[in-house]
Amino acid sequence: MTSDSGRADGLEDLDAGQPGWNVTLYAVWAGQLLALIGFSSRVPFLPFYLGDLGVGDVSGQALWSGAINAAGAAAMAITAPIWGLLADRYGRKPMLLRGLFGGAGVVVMMGFANAPWQLLGLRVLEGMLTGTVAAATALIATSAPKQRLGYALGMVQTAVFAGAAAGPLFGGYAYDRIGPRATFVLAGAMLFCSGVTVAMLARERFTRVATHAMTDEGHGRWQRFRTSSAFLFTAAMLTMLGAIFVVRLIAMAMQPIIPLFVQQLSPHDPHVATVAGIVLGSAGFTSAFAAAYLGRLGDRTGHRRVLAISLVGAGLVYLPMAVVRDPWQLALLQALMGVAAGGLIPSANALIAHLTPLERRGAIFGLTAAISAVGGFVGPLAGAFLATGLGFRATFIASGTLLLTVAAMVIWSQGAVESSGRGVEESRRRKMAT
Repeated sequence: MTSDSGRADGLEDLDAGQPGWNVTLYAVWAGQLLALIGFSSRVPFLPFYLGDLGVGDVSGQALWSGAINAAGAAAMAITAPIWGLLADRYGRKPMLLRGLFGGAGVVVMMGFANAPWQLLGLRVLEGMLTGTVAAATALIATSAPKQRLGYALGMVQTAVFAGAAAGPLFGGYAYDRIGPRATFVLAGAMLFCSGVTVAMLARERFTRVATHAMTDEGHGRWQRFRTSSAFLFTAAMLTMLGAIFVVRLIAMAMQPIIPLFVQQLSPHDPHVATVAGIVLGSAGFTSAFAAAYLGRLGDRTGHRRVLAISLVGAGLVYLPMAVVRDPWQLALLQALMGVAAGGLIPSANALIAHLTPLERRGAIFGLTAAISAVGGFVGPLAGAFLATGLGFRATFIASGTLLLTVAAMVIWSQGAVESSGRGVEESRRRKMAT
């Protein structure tokens, strides 16, 4: 039964966008900007902080950095689907607040670590509690109107990229001047302010979707589960999830080795952490500007096309990074790569949202967070072992080749994406008609 005020299960309201969705978008944008600055501030100095904690050699610092990043990603891979299911049951805003305030406490505690294993344990705890990007994406994906979904998700990713760019700059500068412990405390304060911003300004009119299938027994319940989850196993969805995995794997593979590569390129620079922060941050700044534009472009021309072109561009830019001779050459290529990266995650997320029933978007973005976290687990370990075994330059060649391979898969999947999107839309219309 429908009415002018919307359906009882909330599907129509969600598809048209929730009242005040733009205010929620701006609050989440500001919150994610602060949160990502806090989370990413440790990236340029983490290997050097491990040196302060007793890890003296470069290989040990690379391996410990990879293990710490991987451990947090592994924990997130386990817990993210659970948080996604709870988001569909209790609301997406509470899940975002859990990640922000929980992350604030853990990041502050990292500043008081006295041994590498303590930092490792805190990173695991952070992975279990956070996942703020997935939570923010789910909140906006269920708040914004369908025709503005690419723009809204692009804005979220703009905040993520801008925070990921400013964080290393802030972290490298702060480390060189006030030390790592005070930097962690400041990063935790940013996360706390992010949580306050979202709590006060973001709105969510959450209506729990009627789940009459949960009260059925036996075969009927299983059949309903299979029907409601069928969208997960389409070729289009599997391709998008694979793209998310690879993009995250490569991004995290770079984190533990770029500061050490910068040190190798410029061994006598007394402010190597600051330079590493600039190199890492250059991609984030260009991504931040590109994400909003490419999100809008995807709304007009198709998100699959933007995703494919962005993958090809990123793959081609990674290859010449293997032959740079100066940190500033690396920074320039990172900036160019950031332009392409601005179209990767927003386009993939928009395609995933279009391929997913509205009432399952919290769960699907929990799953994407888990898959992304698996990539985050494999990436630092693969990057560290590849860098220590074959050298830093081999990692760039492998990353570029992998991105070009995924681009070919996305181009190949065009028909499957369009067919699956039509299937989800027809299913939604049938539900609204009954």
